[in-house]
Amino acid sequence: MLSAHVGTRPILRRICSRRGNTVALRSAGLHTSHRLSAKKRTQKLFKLADIGEGITECEVLKWNVKQSAKVEHFDQLCEVQSDKASVEITSPFDGVISQIHVQEGQIAKVGEGLCTIEIEEEEEDHPVMEKSRLAAPEATVASHLVSKPVSKASEGSVHSAPVLAASTSEPKAARRRHPLDPSPTEARDAAQTDGHDADTKTLATPSVRHFAREKGVPRLSQLWPGSGKNGRIEKNDVEAWLSSSSEPTASPKRESTSMKQDEASAAAGVENTVELGRTRWAMWRAMEQSLKIPHFGYSTILDLTALHELLPVLNANIPPEFNPVPEPAYPPAVSPYSILPDGQSFVTTDKNNHYTRMTVLPLLLKALSRAMQEWPLFRSSISQTNPDASPSDKPSLIIRPNSDMAIALSTPTGLYTPTIQSVNNKTAYEIMGELRRLSSLGRTVPNGLTLKEMPRKGATITVSNVGAIGKGEFAAPLLVPGGGVAIVAIGRAKWVQRDVGRRLEVGVSWSADHRVVEGAEMAAFTETWRGWVEEPGRMVAAGR
Repeated sequence: MLSAHVGTRPILRRICSRRGNTVALRSAGLHTSHRLSAKKRTQKLFKLADIGEGITECEVLKWNVKQSAKVEHFDQLCEVQSDKASVEITSPFDGVISQIHVQEGQIAKVGEGLCTIEIEEEEEDHPVMEKSRLAAPEATVASHLVSKPVSKASEGSVHSAPVLAASTSEPKAARRRHPLDPSPTEARDAAQTDGHDADTKTLATPSVRHFAREKGVPRLSQLWPGSGKNGRIEKNDVEAWLSSSSEPTASPKRESTSMKQDEASAAAGVENTVELGRTRWAMWRAMEQSLKIPHFGYSTILDLTALHELLPVLNANIPPEFNPVPEPAYPPAVSPYSILPDGQSFVTTDKNNHYTRMTVLPLLLKALSRAMQEWPLFRSSISQTNPDASPSDKPSLIIRPNSDMAIALSTPTGLYTPTIQSVNNKTAYEIMGELRRLSSLGRTVPNGLTLKEMPRKGATITVSNVGAIGKGEFAAPLLVPGGGVAIVAIGRAKWVQRDVGRRLEVGVSWSADHRVVEGAEMAAFTETWRGWVEEPGRMVAAGR
């Protein structure tokens, strides 16, 4: 309150009433600087971040925006694909797309610019008030000038005095952080509002959002916080919400809709044009690249009778982590887990790994892994050659310590080749569990396979179990770049009558990269595989 010099009160009152705030402050003995508010346009280069371990480049599949288009935080910019896993890239800024550096179909390197976004940055120099040398009475700081009554003790000819304050701007709403922003963020701030805005702020991957929409979940914000990092909503959170919800949710039938459209087009005699999906387009390009590899084919028949005779014993002893046993009504009189504090086993299970019946395929894969351990050539992968290298530069082979196999998997969205790593270190039960898990992830829409199941380095041998679908006994599989040095197609097994009796036989068809694998090596390797298949007792002695 201005009460130091009573004689100056009438003067101050007249000054404050007739002049603006700045003039009044200066007349009161205070110095102020004008507020400077300016906006400048800045070009921000948006770089491709590391989207997975070992990923160094991605292909731009589609741009969702055009040059000179306005974008906001979390608007979808483009879709990129690495191997067969696609990722949606969103905008980290509010602004205008000034330039697109990587066009559709081109390769973007990690750390290089995808596009340039023009943004507006606001700079403000707030008023600074300081006392002059001739110290005037103290001023009370508030958001604006407010008139307050003066106490009667100090009241003279002044009935009210202005309270001097610095004008402050209104608080701005907190901006959502971009998912690739390394700075810490509070997930709880992303779900404070209701409706669509809260749903867009809830942390969840695009595949989880798509899955929730397919299942009829009204708002993802209802599921917050999720079980993921920083409260991120995961797929199991959506499934748990669906199972606990009392109201049934209607799932749209895309397949039935497509069938109706196809039937209507056929009835009308009209051709229906269908665009290739991302996965089929990737398969198209991979098959074109396969023409650069000289293939060598080799086919033979394996006797599965000995393996088939093991199945009854194996199926009767499936471990509980793959075939959970229902909890008995009463605890057993003698339990192997009685020494544990709670009398329970610590076995963790994944429902995607569960099965009730073992098949011959995991035994074939186990035998194949033993043969691969004897042949380093079939544990090798060709090093990626540099496109800028001279013709005299030789490629090299990278020999792996373990047997990594890729499994050709047909899914609703296309063909995938997930990898089972270190098959030689897994039991037949574990291999069967991996096959079940990969099949379960592949059947989900959108596809549930991630870079964990499809690592960049891939496998050295690919296995296609075509006999599980049709009755064909032999095939001619194609080997694509990055698919290893060989691929085998396993046909339909059948019982035949031989001189030694009734035997279960299956045809296998190989295609090898003839640049590194000789025909004699392919034949000899297959005979090594035959030795493990037709004499499975050897695998018992060899352990895992």
